[in-house]
Amino acid sequence: MDPVLESLSSKIGEILIQKGQTIASAESCTGGLLSHVLTSVSGSSGYFIGGVVAYSNSIKEAALGVRAGTLEQFGAVSTQTAQEMADGIRMRFDTDIGLSTTGIAGPTGGTPEKPVGLVWIGISTEKGTHTIECHFDGDRDQIKNSTVHKLLSLLLEDLEED
Repeated sequence: MDPVLESLSSKIGEILIQKGQTIASAESCTGGLLSHVLTSVSGSSGYFIGGVVAYSNSIKEAALGVRAGTLEQFGAVSTQTAQEMADGIRMRFDTDIGLSTTGIAGPTGGTPEKPVGLVWIGISTEKGTHTIECHFDGDRDQIKNSTVHKLLSLLLEDLEED
């Protein structure tokens, strides 16, 4: 595993254990990579509750509570969907933090409006939910890795601020 991702995951885990907090993930474009990175740390069962890889819209709706209207109006790759995914996983898994990833990892699937490399990430806590639009370069694996790196970096910043 990428040593930077492993380090981020380890630091996040230490803080979550220290705070007695739990976390869950709702992934689309990262296909389980986020959950893999979070659980690669020994002791992660003390804070990682679980995750859902929701590639299809029907699973985003059924497993995460993303509204059909959101998907129809804004699409799966949108700030609105990222927010509903993060909120949905946090509520349904009863965790302190819900994370989400939705985007276009490529090499196919991009459009002029939503090109390959466009990713939305979400972080949901009791304080609220924020989403960030990201644009990553590279092949499919690089985009997935960049997504997880960005999300974990932002989460670590949030945890260190509290």
